[in-house]
Amino acid sequence: MAADYLRRSLSCLEEAEAAFRREDYPLCVRRSQESLEMAAKSLLRALAIEYPKTHDVSPVLLSVSDKLPEAIRSRVTELSSLISELAAIRGPAMYGYEREGIPASEVVSEGYAREVLEKVRGYVGMISGVLIPVLEEKGFWE
Repeated sequence: MAADYLRRSLSCLEEAEAAFRREDYPLCVRRSQESLEMAAKSLLRALAIEYPKTHDVSPVLLSVSDKLPEAIRSRVTELSSLISELAAIRGPAMYGYEREGIPASEVVSEGYAREVLEKVRGYVGMISGVLIPVLEEKGFWE
């Protein structure tokens, strides 16, 4: 499961980067959120840590920070904050604010999308850098 989640995370990141290049900033943020969520869940799966079936697993990461690899443990507060922020903007990044008649294209700016993409790229890179060698060693990654 951890390897599958990580592959999906990397695919979502590629889609986020493509969306940014097309100037589809809301989709960039949505795919970035999905990428980071799947990376965090792959990490938790690899560590055999159960988590709630929600988009925001930050409370679990914070509660098990002592079990995380050092590279991640040292940044778990910032990582958790971003996971929480992106879980909250997940819906508006796709649908906008329907009741108010505000489309997603007016909710997400280029600057915000760039910032999110850069941060997510860093965290997904950090998580995959820790997990891929372990998954390779166990025969789950090629």
